[in-house]
Amino acid sequence: MKINTPTPHNEAKIGDIAKTVLMPGDPLRAKYIAENFLEDAKLYNKVRGMYGYTGKYKGVTVSVQGSGMGVPSIGIYSKELFEGYDVDNIIRIGSAGSLANDNASDICNSVDLGDIIIATDADSDSNYIVANNYDVYPSASEELLNVAKELSSQMKNVKIGTIFTSDTFYSERSILEALSKTDVMGVEMETLALYTNAKIANKNALAMFTVTDNLLRGQSVPAEQRQLGLNEMITLALEVAVKLEKDRK
Repeated sequence: MKINTPTPHNEAKIGDIAKTVLMPGDPLRAKYIAENFLEDAKLYNKVRGMYGYTGKYKGVTVSVQGSGMGVPSIGIYSKELFEGYDVDNIIRIGSAGSLANDNASDICNSVDLGDIIIATDADSDSNYIVANNYDVYPSASEELLNVAKELSSQMKNVKIGTIFTSDTFYSERSILEALSKTDVMGVEMETLALYTNAKIANKNALAMFTVTDNLLRGQSVPAEQRQLGLNEMITLALEVAVKLEKDRK
């Protein structure tokens, strides 16, 4: 479907937003990225405090915009970007909780605090795919995934696999323990909607996460280290955007 712009959630004009958008959940992280990673960044949206900026990284035009928390919020913002503003690629950059404990699968046990997870696909307890008449759990776009794999091939802290998109932030421990016995590498709250919207619109999406918490062991990355770990993921996502642009020329 075609969405008319500006939308109730985005005041940008056509042409204000780049073809590739980095999408953190926190709008203040979008502001942080614009101020610390992009050159000549211009604010294109501040409706509902969901900041969006367009600037340049290594000469390539890139946008960054917050998505808010949870499937409904990113479902709105990513759909409007894909189908209203003709964005081609959205790279979600967020945080996730790992599921490693003594009874977890080998895959879960290999995920440590500070690692970066690149999500090949998303399992979920959300009904978002049903509500959108989509009947399979969606996966990352092959083009974006391959670029990310290539750029991260020498990064020992990058793990690639399935993520679980939860509709609840405070999940029961029994649910987390059950997930830890599967091939799920971590838990977050947005990827299912992003990947579904990309498939429906025939666009590209990729999600990556810094592991900031271990949900079963009750461990967290100290506040002073958290931003440094996120910076590594942000840089990887920006490098994906740059290589994608160069490969298409």
